[in-house]
Amino acid sequence: MIINKLHKAGLRSDHAYTAAVVSIGLSLLAWTASVKGESAGTDRADRWGIFVGEWAPTFFGLGLALARYEKD
Repeated sequence: MIINKLHKAGLRSDHAYTAAVVSIGLSLLAWTASVKGESAGTDRADRWGIFVGEWAPTFFGLGLALARYEKD
């Protein structure tokens, strides 16, 4: 039902896969920016990197669901 609505809204599996790869890059960027830009230390940088990095599996899963829906 949700996948159907997302597909009708124009979201395709390629969009989700692209978002997953971009979120991996953003995770690295967030970690690097936090290490260099904040005085809180590596712990906070790790939290930022992990927070953004957790988006990737969600987008990959969404991409798989959309790809399966597109085949049917």
